Amino acid sequence: MKSLLLSRFLVLLPWALLVIIMLDADSGRRAPPPAALLARRPHAQQPQQHEGAPRRREAEPQQPLLPIIYAITPTYSRPVQKAELTRLANTFRQVARLHWILVEDSAVRTELVSRFVAGLTAAGPPCTHLHVPTPPRYKRPGLPRATEQRNAGLAWIRQRHLHAPAPQPGVLFFADDDNTYSLELFQEMRTTRKVSVWPVGLVGGRRYERPIVEKGKVVGWYTGWRADRPFAIDMAGFAVSLQMILSNPKAVFKRRGSQPGMQESDFLKMITTVEELEPKASNCTKVLVWHTRTEKVNLANEPKYHLDTVKIEV
Repeated sequence: MKSLLLSRFLVLLPWALLVIIMLDADSGRRAPPPAALLARRPHAQQPQQHEGAPRRREAEPQQPLLPIIYAITPTYSRPVQKAELTRLANTFRQVARLHWILVEDSAVRTELVSRFVAGLTAAGPPCTHLHVPTPPRYKRPGLPRATEQRNAGLAWIRQRHLHAPAPQPGVLFFADDDNTYSLELFQEMRTTRKVSVWPVGLVGGRRYERPIVEKGKVVGWYTGWRADRPFAIDMAGFAVSLQMILSNPKAVFKRRGSQPGMQESDFLKMITTVEELEPKASNCTKVLVWHTRTEKVNLANEPKYHLDTVKIEV
């Protein structure tokens, strides 16, 4: 019996060994070693990003702010006052970073201008409402106008930046309420380094007046009145950088010692020279501002006794 079992065991043993060898070889082909697996999938060790995980956003460079423009506008009570202020406001609200300094020739803020400024709150432009009266002795014909009002605007700007650690870049110009301005003018003046100049239309008894420019420098003046002035330029024909205004605190418009028509020259002499002027508007060959004075209103048919029952502000 033992010999029979032994003989059967010896017969089956080779087949069992053959089966074990075949199974071991097959499993070796299907399961490569770890080194081979990593060679095929080099990204296997990289951390995977789950869907919905926030991606790191690169910081966007901040754009520098545009230099601010301060527009000083003297104004006085007259039938067309609100109409002209409205026209000017419609221009200014289209100009980025413009601050309007509106200065009344009055001992108090009038109701008309106060209501007008209050109405600018929603649509702009930002507006500061000041008032200062012109002394009666300076209201005679032929004397310079709006001197006290322009100086009040200058004083407000200097006070605003009195304690600022570093003044922001900016520019100042004098915007009378009876002028018309192209939006292109504000783009031109915003790059003013010291004092920039340009032509003015419908002024001085001519179609336009302008600085004469050669090789990028002002060398003279095309004007209808007193070309021998140091700066034969209209109040609407120049802008001054904010830094120049702050670094020259005594630069104001003077009454005493200033001849009619010379206030622009007297003011600019305190802060610059003709050689330093910066021509704008294609070397002073384009008109971007006009003296469009409103015609004096004829109110001859305004009733003296039979007034309207409704009070309407004009």
